[in-house]
Amino acid sequence: MQIGLQIPSFKYPGGTAVIRPKLKEIVTTAEAAGFYSLWVMDHYYQIKGLFGEAYTDPMLESYTTLGYIAGLTEKAYLGVLVTGVIYRHPSVLMKMINTLDILAGGRTYFGIGAAWYEEEAKGYGIPYPSTSERFEQLEDNLKLAKALWNSDETSFVGKHFAAPAITNNPRPLSTPHPRIMIGGTGPKKTLRMVAQYADACNIGDWVGIENMQKALDTLKAHCERLGRDYDTVEKTSLGTVNLSEKDTVKSTINRIQELSAMGFTHAIFNMPDVYKTTPLETFAKEIIPAAAAL
Repeated sequence: MQIGLQIPSFKYPGGTAVIRPKLKEIVTTAEAAGFYSLWVMDHYYQIKGLFGEAYTDPMLESYTTLGYIAGLTEKAYLGVLVTGVIYRHPSVLMKMINTLDILAGGRTYFGIGAAWYEEEAKGYGIPYPSTSERFEQLEDNLKLAKALWNSDETSFVGKHFAAPAITNNPRPLSTPHPRIMIGGTGPKKTLRMVAQYADACNIGDWVGIENMQKALDTLKAHCERLGRDYDTVEKTSLGTVNLSEKDTVKSTINRIQELSAMGFTHAIFNMPDVYKTTPLETFAKEIIPAAAAL
């Protein structure tokens, strides 16, 4: 079992001036600790209630942040968990993914989803289409990624976007391309698209163990219907661990073991107290070695 770290908060003691050095400390400590992957969210507002924060609390743009992290690290895979389809034109997004993968030396995930934070979009003046249209946009993005990464130049026409002569120069370094991850558990659209287009899925553990298993079963059924080998889909999870309060090393290892038994191979966690770096050291000494043995 691989262990990843999501960094969803930039509200650190000391304010804005400490974000840069503290983020550097977090990601370099995490990589040294053996974390397999590092992730940020794709938001402009903070999620209200996350770690007790308000929507006006500090939030950094995701791909700019990952570019900074790419220059600080050498081994950990990097990704946005997950990119919202409404925030960037698809062809520009593909250039951003390619650029990140090259500057990271070929260790990038292309995490993507249909977006959900309507209040944020409206606050920033970003169009927020209907749910059905956002899912059509998601499929356009996935089809464009597949078409572009199969050639040096392609002409793409989707339901909502067109790119008459989009180029793939320079090509990403990941082989055969950055891993496509789709976030969510929607049984009809999201998990079908995972089976059809993606290399990985991401399922949040807040839906509960039973619903996580149900999502995996639904994904397997989609794979069987489409002729996809279910085992070729990387199963990733997302959850929160707070070693300063309710969680312990033992309870965290038990969670990881439960996820492994369900078929997950990559557990991603965020931590309210990660800015202390102490929980990263605990993961390094006790949790990551236990996970590696699964």
